[in-house]
Amino acid sequence: MDSSSTNQRRMRSGAVALGGMGLLAATLVACGSSDEPDKRCASRSTLQHLNNKECKTGGTGSYYYGGYVSAGKVSGGSFDKSAVTRGGIGGHSSSGSSGG
Repeated sequence: MDSSSTNQRRMRSGAVALGGMGLLAATLVACGSSDEPDKRCASRSTLQHLNNKECKTGGTGSYYYGGYVSAGKVSGGSFDKSAVTRGGIGGHSSSGSSGG
């Protein structure tokens, strides 16, 4: 086998790897493209992060959209869902758990 056929084989496997990475990236973008912003349960008066059951019927909490939880309090988002937009890759992302 000469070196030119070895180089062609290497190039083909590189193209397959790159094609697979593109497919993975497209899948991740599709999974993260929901129009729904992240939400977590919080107290409107104290901004304290609450267990999700407190946002169910009869609970004391309200859903807080976007933002993050720091030191047990929500910040950087809004109780108004329409005021928050969801970011994709390279956009805004939030961290923290949505449960309690």
